[in-house]
Amino acid sequence: MEWLSSPELWVAFLTLTALEIVLGIDNIIFISILVSRLPKHQQARGRFFGLALAMGTRILLLLSISWVMRLTTDLFHVFGQGISGRDLILFFGGMFLLFKSTAEIYHGLEGEDESQNGGGKAYGFMGIIIQIAIIDIVFSLDSVITAVGLVNHVPIMVAAIVISVFVMMLSAGTISNFIDKHPSLKILALSFLIVVGTLLVAEAFDVHVPKGYVYFAMAFSLAVEAVNIRMRIARARAKEEELDPVKLRKDFPD
Repeated sequence: MEWLSSPELWVAFLTLTALEIVLGIDNIIFISILVSRLPKHQQARGRFFGLALAMGTRILLLLSISWVMRLTTDLFHVFGQGISGRDLILFFGGMFLLFKSTAEIYHGLEGEDESQNGGGKAYGFMGIIIQIAIIDIVFSLDSVITAVGLVNHVPIMVAAIVISVFVMMLSAGTISNFIDKHPSLKILALSFLIVVGTLLVAEAFDVHVPKGYVYFAMAFSLAVEAVNIRMRIARARAKEEELDPVKLRKDFPD
């Protein structure tokens, strides 16, 4: 319990919690988009199980930290490039994210109307959870390796993960509903996931792109889209006022 009185560990704990929340943004977006394919009465349960699965995966990886760190050692070489277990996970995880994001964009633009096929019943609840589990492993691996580089105390890392996932659980429903109400935001979020998938594939080949650039570009795009949404709402209200029919008085003069 000495860490309770250590300012350095408290700063590390708060920093790691904030970092876990930031790194979990793409995870929330991916879960929200997948869960939107479920029937309405299953979506809240799907978000809960998806985020709980993400928390469990990260904690399990932390408890097996020696195995995780061995993933960074090269297994074989391709054209002089060392390939480790982490590289393989990032590569196939990035390819999976690229495939799923592209498929979701196609489904949104060219696919069948969700109101006709039940809004994602073809996948089933367990099918969605399995897809979430696959991508959780990729996001959790990168998050755990980052956490290990910041803090050496496993209890602090576990506490930071639990709190960050709890915050994500509280905000996931709001984010999911907001994305569903605005299809343009859904396409923007899927485009962001395509960028994240591309970065994961690039990192598999030791091409490191600072994620700050990606998050800044995403924040700027969201700000522009927020302005567009406000403009569309204002125009819709203006049209409603213009088309508002004349109301006749119901009372008659004496």
